[in-house]
Amino acid sequence: MSDKKVDIKRIMAAMPHRYPFLMVDRVIDYEEGKWLKAIKNVTYNEPFFMGHFPGEPIMPGVLIVEALAQTGGMLSFIGQENQSKLAIFMTINNVKFRKPVVPGDQLELHVTLTKMLRKNVAQVHGVASVDGKAVTEGDFMFSILEKGQLDKQ
Repeated sequence: MSDKKVDIKRIMAAMPHRYPFLMVDRVIDYEEGKWLKAIKNVTYNEPFFMGHFPGEPIMPGVLIVEALAQTGGMLSFIGQENQSKLAIFMTINNVKFRKPVVPGDQLELHVTLTKMLRKNVAQVHGVASVDGKAVTEGDFMFSILEKGQLDKQ
């Protein structure tokens, strides 16, 4: 039985994102091609807390959505660690924000593949939770491209 945890070194080998925009700290479990669970530790040292909002730090909703999108990208690469591909965010639908995320929270990011529209276009449903309670959820679609293909579009 293989270890289903993926540490930050392996995440960075698979994903092009870097500080301050890498929003996935660890993959905690997955079923290849079906679903993936990851975590994002939210700390007061995040650069966005300086201005969002001073005295009342709240993680911007768009960054929670980005964390879910990156988790969806990880789902497409898990087991392959294919550094020659990029997951490009295409659409977002039905997003709901249920509760603020603050420093000290640990975001649990769970994405499920809902449909492969073509060989290189995937649709996922994502839920971000804190302490087992949903804080954000939505439906995402992304395209899998070869690196360098973006320049040719």
